[in-house]
Amino acid sequence: MALRQMRIMGDEILRKKSRPVEKIDDRIKSLIDDMVETMYHEDGVGLAAPQVGVLKRIIVIDVGEGPIKLINPEIIDSEGTQTEEEGCLSIPGERGIVERPAEVKVKALNENGEEVIIEGTGLLARALCHEIDHLDGILFVDRIKKA
Repeated sequence: MALRQMRIMGDEILRKKSRPVEKIDDRIKSLIDDMVETMYHEDGVGLAAPQVGVLKRIIVIDVGEGPIKLINPEIIDSEGTQTEEEGCLSIPGERGIVERPAEVKVKALNENGEEVIIEGTGLLARALCHEIDHLDGILFVDRIKKA
């Protein structure tokens, strides 16, 4: 495992759409391990592959219950709303109020290529939406509620 360099706001890769992972091989598994290590090193709750310079649809999240590693995640259902303050490892020092779904259901592959369904509420729902946005080149500052 290795720490990856964080990409910071202004880096054009953060605004690009990521490509689906076609084959889960040792390189992808190594990337996922590096992302988890980098997320913990940076004291983050989540990390998307573009944030470490890789345009692949991969996210990792840990809201305190151990790492969740998702490949090609997609939101298949959502309910309700929650409005909370967010920040981002790629935008140091910036915070803002963002409205997200209160509950989400996400379909993805795990690192063994098996389909998984993750249901999240509260912080997990927020983190899933935030990280999946990164895969489409969307940053939380694009969603900040204006007063």
